[in-house]
Amino acid sequence: MRLAFTLFKYFPYGGLQRDFLRIALACRARGHTVRVYTLSWQGEAPAGFEVVQVPVKALSNHRRYEKFAEWVKRDLAARPADRLVGFNKMPGLDVYYCADPCYEDKARTLRNPVYRLSGRYRHFAAYERAVFAPAAKTDILMISAVQQALYEKHYATPAARLHLLPPGIAADRRAPANAAEIRAEFRREFHLADDDLLLVQIGSGFKTKGLDRSLRALAALPEALKRRTRLIAIGQDDPKPFVSMTRALCLGEKVRILKGRDDIPRFLLGADLLIHPAYNENTGTVLLEAVVAGLPVITTAACGYAHYIEEAGAGRVVALPFDQAGFDALLAGMLADDATRRQWSARGLAWAETADIYSLPERAADIILKP
Repeated sequence: MRLAFTLFKYFPYGGLQRDFLRIALACRARGHTVRVYTLSWQGEAPAGFEVVQVPVKALSNHRRYEKFAEWVKRDLAARPADRLVGFNKMPGLDVYYCADPCYEDKARTLRNPVYRLSGRYRHFAAYERAVFAPAAKTDILMISAVQQALYEKHYATPAARLHLLPPGIAADRRAPANAAEIRAEFRREFHLADDDLLLVQIGSGFKTKGLDRSLRALAALPEALKRRTRLIAIGQDDPKPFVSMTRALCLGEKVRILKGRDDIPRFLLGADLLIHPAYNENTGTVLLEAVVAGLPVITTAACGYAHYIEEAGAGRVVALPFDQAGFDALLAGMLADDATRRQWSARGLAWAETADIYSLPERAADIILKP
């Protein structure tokens, strides 16, 4: 088949972008051609991919996305494809990979009613409706049961078009046989003593991921524990507001904020705890990446994959509504309890041996390529 994929922006370190790449590669491995329409592409394209950077501009994002959809439609009329697979909502898709939360639900529960009079709302609501309305034909690849229920509530999308996928954790995230050696080398590189504690927070979009909550919790640690604890945050985002917050909280050299990078498995093996107090998160793939690496997790129930942490017995999930003081106390308790962290690590590794958390790309390809 000739497959066309649409993705507004590609960069190597985003969760959506990584899912797109693995699904497209799974389709290509089965002998199908891959064309990608995007507004921007960072990094090298895989061999055999035709990457089309759509040359449209506009003053607002939503108008730019409208022009993008129109341009793609015209190009497909001239150069047809057998399937159009979207990783952002837009009209005309045969298959949509649903990594975003329900926009209509957010507009009605988190926004003032006046917001629904805006041009921005009209655009995103219409593009979501084009995918999920009962009369639409798009097959939808869901990755969050919680979000699936919200889409069904607002659109009454037929169940036959909704396909709930398992997670797709990459094999390179699993703890290798020499994990202890990698951990020791990592900690030497970052000048961590044996009794030092390292928190890692990983994910683009620091505000949504709750980096402010992590910084407050670090600042609130008991003094003896705080002296031993450091935080490294990694993601594709503007660090300036959080650097300023670090200074205001007098955290000094205890915090490093790094750009997205390729050696995330080393951080998962070298750290003592993954901290991920997200405000909202459709899934939270990094939670499972930590589990399969043997790294305990503290996160919030706002993450679609948080239930896996409880199933695996690999850390703690903070209930909603979020309470900063409660989160601070929980973090302090987890850091102070070395024995329980070792138990969480062992349970997570054992659970990862049998759990179906790796097959998302292949299952997605099955649906994309079905006759």
